[in-house]
Amino acid sequence: MLKVKAAEFQRNIGKYQDIALIQPVAVTRNGREGTVLISTEEYRRLKRGERRVMQLEDFTDEDIEAIENARIAPEAAAFNDEMEN
Repeated sequence: MLKVKAAEFQRNIGKYQDIALIQPVAVTRNGREGTVLISTEEYRRLKRGERRVMQLEDFTDEDIEAIENARIAPEAAAFNDEMEN
């Protein structure tokens, strides 16, 4: 993902729109990413939430055992606030 400062983005928006057709462009302000420009095609793909739905029969015994034994990594605690909504 290409990162660009907000001022640079504003000066050359057409350039970054073209780049966003190929790869995401993160716009930063004060060194922090605030927004990401992506192609319409990528946006629609994400909105569709392309997911594969699996039935229980699709899982092997090893898959089920791995799921049962899975543990949340300690660093994932940083995302706990996203679950409060």
